[in-house]
Amino acid sequence: MDQKYLDILVCPECKGKLQWHAQQQELWCRASRLAFPIKDGIPYMLINEARQLSDEECAASA
Repeated sequence: MDQKYLDILVCPECKGKLQWHAQQQELWCRASRLAFPIKDGIPYMLINEARQLSDEECAASA
């Protein structure tokens, strides 16, 4: 994920900063506890496309 995209993309729920997790191909928002998938290089920033982050994932990404 290119840093210039990370600088402008925000969580659609809380407008918070996102973290890129390359291994999972996801953008994570710890504040909303949501992980947004990246499919074929395209971020799917819809809340209904996101999955809930577990407590362990939120703690590990701190």
